[in-house]
Amino acid sequence: MKTNKLRIIVIDDNKNLHEVYKSHFNNLLNYSLEGFYTSIDKAIADYENVLPDFIISEASFDNVFEKEGLSFFKRKNPELKIIMISAINDFEIIKKSFKNGASGYLTKPVNKDRIENALNSIEREGAAISGDVAKQLISIFQRKSQTIFSKRENQIIDHLRQGATYKTIAEKLFVTTSAINFHIQNIYLKLNVNSKSEALLKLQQIG
Repeated sequence: MKTNKLRIIVIDDNKNLHEVYKSHFNNLLNYSLEGFYTSIDKAIADYENVLPDFIISEASFDNVFEKEGLSFFKRKNPELKIIMISAINDFEIIKKSFKNGASGYLTKPVNKDRIENALNSIEREGAAISGDVAKQLISIFQRKSQTIFSKRENQIIDHLRQGATYKTIAEKLFVTTSAINFHIQNIYLKLNVNSKSEALLKLQQIG
């Protein structure tokens, strides 16, 4: 009997988790679990027989083959969705996952609800990440937004956000208004804006 369920395969070298995944998917109406593999090379060897819509894979990248393996799947089917699973939310592993074609990244342990939410989210919106991963990424990007400015520029930005004028900022920082204007121009240049209002809007967007 034909089914419209999306086909899923799981790649994880921990065989004990295979039964756990099986129990999860027994209760998911829109997805069908088609196979388990302990390595990417085994999944590649069986790919044409299964033709999955989704791959759920352990994220390790311990060797070149694993990275090339993900690229192989994406070359075979650009529409294929890949969810990486890991016990850690290391930024470098997350970055490598998405760089190599992943659509989602979840941290262990995962349960039925988290898997289903991730699958549905990728179907609707094209991506899915764990809440703890999202928080880490936001924190990293917010820190990076601060490091593009010098210490003095960050001081001036803090005052600008409070609505201070250039003259008031100069008085508070014990420098001349011409010095403030010099730093303001550098801030505008780094933000690629031409006015105070544009600068404040851009600063709000990058945190």
